[in-house]
Amino acid sequence: MGISRRLQYCHQGFDPPHQSDTRTIYIANRFPQHGHYIPQKFADNRIISSKYTVWNFVPKNLFEQFRRIANFYFLIIFLVQLMIDTPTSPITSGLPLFFVITVTAIKQGYEDWLRHKADNEVNGAPVYVVRSGGLVKTRSKNIRVGDIVRVAKDETFPVDLVLLSSDRVDGSCHVTTASLDGETNLKTHVAVPETAVLQSVANLDKLVAVIECQQPEADLYRFVGRITISQQMEEIVRPLGPESLLLRGARLKNTKEIFGVAVYTGMETKMALNYKSKSQKRSAVEKSMNSFLIIYLIILLFEAILSTILKYAWQAEEKWDEPWYNGKTEHERNSSKILRFISDFLAFLVLYNFIIPISLYVTVEMQKFLGSFFIGWDLDLYHEETNQRAQVNTSDLNEELGQVEYVFTDKTGTLTENEMQFRECSINGIKYQEVNGKLTPEGFSEDSPDGNRHTLMKEEELFLKAVCLCHTVQISADQTDGADGPWHANGIASPLEYYASSPDEKALVEAASRVGVVFMGTSGDSMEVKSLGKPERYKLLHVLEFDPNRRRMSVIVESPSGEKLLFTKGAESSILPRSKSGEIDKTRIHVDEFALKGLRTLCVAYRRFTPEEYQEIGKRLHEARTALQQREEKLADVFNFIERDLELLGATGVEDKLQEKVQETIEALRLAGIKVWVLTGDKHETAVSVSLSCGHFHRTMNILELVQHKSDSTCAEQLRQLAKRIKEDHVIQHGLVVDGTSLSLALREHEKLFMEVCKNCSAVLCCRMAPLQKAKVVRLLKTSPEKPITLAIGDGANDVSMIQEAHVGIGIMGKEGRQAVRNSDYAIARFKFLSKLLFVHGHFYYIRIATLVQYFFYKNVCFITPQFLYQFFCLFSQQTLYDSVYLTLYNICFTSLPVLIYSLFEQHVHPHVLQSKPVLYRDISKNAHLGYKPFLYWTILGFLHAFVFFYGSYLLMGEDTSLLGNGQMFGNWTFGTLVFTVMVITVTMKMALETHFWTWINHFVTWGSIVFYFIFSLFYGGIIWPFLHTQDMYFVFVQLLSSGSAWFAIILIVVACLFLDVVKKVLYRHLQPTSTEKAQMYSNRVALSDEFIALQPLSRARNQLSKISLLRQVQVSTAWTPCAASQMGKQHAHLLEECWND
Repeated sequence: MGISRRLQYCHQGFDPPHQSDTRTIYIANRFPQHGHYIPQKFADNRIISSKYTVWNFVPKNLFEQFRRIANFYFLIIFLVQLMIDTPTSPITSGLPLFFVITVTAIKQGYEDWLRHKADNEVNGAPVYVVRSGGLVKTRSKNIRVGDIVRVAKDETFPVDLVLLSSDRVDGSCHVTTASLDGETNLKTHVAVPETAVLQSVANLDKLVAVIECQQPEADLYRFVGRITISQQMEEIVRPLGPESLLLRGARLKNTKEIFGVAVYTGMETKMALNYKSKSQKRSAVEKSMNSFLIIYLIILLFEAILSTILKYAWQAEEKWDEPWYNGKTEHERNSSKILRFISDFLAFLVLYNFIIPISLYVTVEMQKFLGSFFIGWDLDLYHEETNQRAQVNTSDLNEELGQVEYVFTDKTGTLTENEMQFRECSINGIKYQEVNGKLTPEGFSEDSPDGNRHTLMKEEELFLKAVCLCHTVQISADQTDGADGPWHANGIASPLEYYASSPDEKALVEAASRVGVVFMGTSGDSMEVKSLGKPERYKLLHVLEFDPNRRRMSVIVESPSGEKLLFTKGAESSILPRSKSGEIDKTRIHVDEFALKGLRTLCVAYRRFTPEEYQEIGKRLHEARTALQQREEKLADVFNFIERDLELLGATGVEDKLQEKVQETIEALRLAGIKVWVLTGDKHETAVSVSLSCGHFHRTMNILELVQHKSDSTCAEQLRQLAKRIKEDHVIQHGLVVDGTSLSLALREHEKLFMEVCKNCSAVLCCRMAPLQKAKVVRLLKTSPEKPITLAIGDGANDVSMIQEAHVGIGIMGKEGRQAVRNSDYAIARFKFLSKLLFVHGHFYYIRIATLVQYFFYKNVCFITPQFLYQFFCLFSQQTLYDSVYLTLYNICFTSLPVLIYSLFEQHVHPHVLQSKPVLYRDISKNAHLGYKPFLYWTILGFLHAFVFFYGSYLLMGEDTSLLGNGQMFGNWTFGTLVFTVMVITVTMKMALETHFWTWINHFVTWGSIVFYFIFSLFYGGIIWPFLHTQDMYFVFVQLLSSGSAWFAIILIVVACLFLDVVKKVLYRHLQPTSTEKAQMYSNRVALSDEFIALQPLSRARNQLSKISLLRQVQVSTAWTPCAASQMGKQHAHLLEECWND
């Protein structure tokens, strides 16, 4: 539809047809000068990763907090206490609830403030926009759709732009999209010819043009639009495709500056659309907590209903319905029985409500928040070269690190350093290596006569020229500008800085330049090469671009002698079958040898054309390139016609340098029972090669492939065959390779079959993946019937979706921007740190929180069960056993610190043992410590101890025995205080029994809690406090402690409670020890001190010692000095060094 037609609709007051499918953008926001025109509304350019705003924080946070069963329950109890007459004060429920809500809100508010800070940094970045005939500096968030934006070299694009012009005459520019799709290659983008000539701000300001394009969509590689330019009273229409679109997050390279018009802004950019919306992640432990709370809620309702029924059963006898000492009022006699029953039921509910541990949530929140600092303080997760330490963005998922079953990892920049290095090549059937800048045949040293040549043989020179001419490498603009090129005045060459369309090409061109054949750059349609100092110019006639089906690229050039040559390079599977001469068999053997070493291989071949052949080729190419119908198929046919009857020159082997200790980390993950999936946007061959070199695929593995399927039927058939093969070869380990297109087909109709194949494979590699496909794969596993815990790790913006989709998302602080780190839950500098993060920190966090949760339920059962039993002795009159101050402070003060400190410092096995024995990770997998068996054990133990507290105290005092020297009796408050005292000591001692790793802090809070209870009780009951309207506890505690029998009872009951527990632990440890318990005994045997374990090989022990001693010399970041380089740590290091030297 033409522009005039579109405007006509607007004048009539109607929306144009298909308004939702397209958007109209007036460049520089020059809207038609008509009164009726209403501009379309577009999103602003702000990126938002935060969850709250100042206005919605309170309601949204409160809503999220009251979704938690315990919080909502206590709110109800608090309201009930306000409305009816209950045995306890509303403060007993209200104060802990207020404390919990406030602490949680502060923590979540702080975390969101950090996200706001990161967003403001991005949104406030300075940009230059063309406005009112000049360049105006503004902030990124102020860019509007239609603005003309200027971007300079090495800057990232702040919005999705349609390229208008660059500093080059042809309007081209080079871009790296590493942070979007993980590919570090340079991509060439071009402007339409009519705007390419507008290279100044003044010229652009006069441009009158309209862009019509599709509405925003997530596909990075698709863009459909057209630009209508008004020139001298005529309209010129040009098509726009992906080659015209510069994506937000990509970086401008090798081009001084470009001008582009903003088409998609803010959360509508392709980068933002590939982010998954940030949802609240909840850990498996929190889900277990909620299910346990429901069980305890059922126990509470059962106790309240039973007590209410027994009360009315008891009152059926007249003497108990209205005893002489407790007469009813007239109002009570006339009130409805149903209302009285409900009122009594609610009163019992309030009396027993402490069985639900309100302070559990706040303790868990504090444990997670404070515990997360240990990750940042860990020296082993500190990367010295980049001065980066581990970072925690979300502390809610600490324990989830101990439950991971699947790891989804990106390849480029996560497993690899993203640095290619030339290693070997095969020329004319002879293997060569690069030695000190010379090509040396294998078996020859530099000193041998043949190894020290200063000339190149004819075959070698031709091979290196092929490498230097068949590529899409560019030279840095700075070096091609000067008249002398890259040569200084004194004749000494400055090293050329190459930018490549693939890292392999860059490595090959750099290697060729080192051994004497230097690519000097392109100028127009000619390519200059310097062979051993002698310059040669080749005319570039045609480029046959790489495509994944052909798996090769070619160039047709005219040599200085006028000969027409075709140079081709590509995967061996696409070059060797098309070669008719050359050392084909020898080269094939060499390629296999290179691949076995984990090198990325390419074959190089060439062909000479006769003038007639070239004329035929030129004609065919022109026809195919200008075809309007089936252009791609016609080009593919012509390329196949050209690239045949090749003469093989040789092959290359390039190494994508793996990050340090990647192999060891993947093997450790496998030993821990974790399956590793590699999801990458890279080519099939490259991905497989890296998978083999990093140990993800083993050489002994049977590699299955599901690639290049175009239809549902072929994909389904292949899946069935793979499933059959796996069943037949069940002994062998299998690895699966699947590409993006086949994956889309498999997930559409055959999800179950695909999942069955994947689960039976030890390792899965997905290549050519779009960012949202990565997230879909993670979701597929996450939502499968087994509901495994997933972890995604990556370093680029293309990994953000999968990082947000997985239960745990980890960002690598790599070379591809900070998007992954900003959107992750945790960030580390290197992949190798993942093993310590999971096997040590994850293990500790899970064990700590599992014990914390179950201990909380145990101590609350101990707390409330005596209250329930007491009702049998007080006619279910709702008389409380404990004073209301004790009710309020039991969870907040008397028993809270020992379990919090345990949950921060506990190390049940030494860290070195956990890291060196990944198998121990299996002991805690599948939420093993928070299942129904351990939960049942802790609950029964709580009831058992409660019965011992209550009936032990009752046997001592129940028969009206006088326990004081003056013959005075004990009252009900004294009895309740005795039960409470025994309980506080027992539950604190129980925590002490669970502690393996004792520090001075543990000792201080454990014994300090008991001492504090005694001191508090003496002060509380020993003084008349003027602000208390009743003081039932006056002198009760002092009186209790003045009885020797009471002291004896306290000791006897505590020992009776804990004796069985100790016996059980001893018997189980010796008769049926778990692998963790064996590791505990082993580590205790080989421990040198609490700080250091000599369990590692001597070399690693030496490394550890050198690391500790370096702490004295290195200036360590203040953020983690207090923990890592404490004085105690230095003394230990000094002592250990002395031991070592001795």
